[in-house]
Amino acid sequence: MITSSSFFCIFAIAMKNLHSLLFVCCAVILAACSESAGLQIVSPESMGFSSKKLAQADDVIYQSIENKEIPGAVLAVVKDDKIVYLKAYGNKSLVPTVEPMTIETVFDLASVSKCVGTTLSFMQIVENGKVRITDNVKMYIPDFAPWVDPETGEKIDITIRDLLTHSSGLEAYTNANTMVERFGSPCPDSLMRHIATEIKRTFKPGTDFTYSCLNFITLQNILQNVTGEKLCDYAKKNVFDVLGLKHTTYIPTGEILSLCAPTEVQADGKPLLGTVHDPLANICNGGNSGNAGVFSNAEDLAVVCAAIMNGGAINGHRILSPLTVKTMTTVPSENAPHIGRALGWDVYSDYSWHRGDIFDRARTICHTGYTGTELVIDLENKIAVILLTNRVHPQDKNSVSRLRALVSNIVAGAVTE
Repeated sequence: MITSSSFFCIFAIAMKNLHSLLFVCCAVILAACSESAGLQIVSPESMGFSSKKLAQADDVIYQSIENKEIPGAVLAVVKDDKIVYLKAYGNKSLVPTVEPMTIETVFDLASVSKCVGTTLSFMQIVENGKVRITDNVKMYIPDFAPWVDPETGEKIDITIRDLLTHSSGLEAYTNANTMVERFGSPCPDSLMRHIATEIKRTFKPGTDFTYSCLNFITLQNILQNVTGEKLCDYAKKNVFDVLGLKHTTYIPTGEILSLCAPTEVQADGKPLLGTVHDPLANICNGGNSGNAGVFSNAEDLAVVCAAIMNGGAINGHRILSPLTVKTMTTVPSENAPHIGRALGWDVYSDYSWHRGDIFDRARTICHTGYTGTELVIDLENKIAVILLTNRVHPQDKNSVSRLRALVSNIVAGAVTE
């Protein structure tokens, strides 16, 4: 027979267990929510766009496919924290088999990696007090040579700001095959010594502009020296994972490889798949590189763009402070005005043509990737255009320059309010 005191004891235990069960359930739900930071997909009209106008982008992309400029593409348009347009076109692969493009396709971002991987990571160590934008590079890479005035012999040190804005005077690139002949593959330390001590400095820092992959390989090495971590590991832990990105990584392995779009066919008749196309990033740096190496898809990049437009955070996930984002996206007053580069991003340099003709020139940041990728972010109106192609598949012989600008214009022209 159960006494009243026994009953209340059993009831109390049951309630305690129920409370624990509810706590566990809530914790699981919260954990699931925190791991998924994807953006909601909504109708264009709900966010002030015309569906009919946006569909004009389909025509120019399909025309590019018909002209054999690209095998396929994925387009995403973001407004505030919503995706208003997301579509796949054509094929992701033509060799060795034809495979259709999907919105989940993962692309080799090429130089868009400079923004998504290197810049976002680097701005974190700036706001965390590890480095200053005005610091001389030689503070972190002691043998890093200055620019020397050929007439007076005056020495001017290159700063981190010069690297981020491509105003350092470093040459644009160096021959990866020559590096491998000298030092083997991979050879990241030798590559950095080569940049530090042998690469020519072509003009006084801060006075002119040369877009250079070597700037961002140098930034990679500064970050690694300061944090003690590889760039690929730092970016994954502090940027990609924080934002809840599921298909963004350096050196992809496992299941993500089945989603990757191949790039250029190699001498063995097979295309690169999940291996970075850029030679310095590939054979010299082994995939962990400041100039290229990030693989991602449209939905993940939409989260990145939304976070930037929202002052460094999205869905409760913060990677930068609002003031850091403002500094990152502003052209430094210390540089010659014609350079037109913000920190890691293009604003109005000679390379910003893919922004198109309509987006605000002063408040739109952008970047392209050699493989056929691009990001355009209108910070004023909080609109982002993500156009991903693998134009170097099966061969590196076509241009998407005009396509990029046309798509940007169509998206800007589709705004109705």
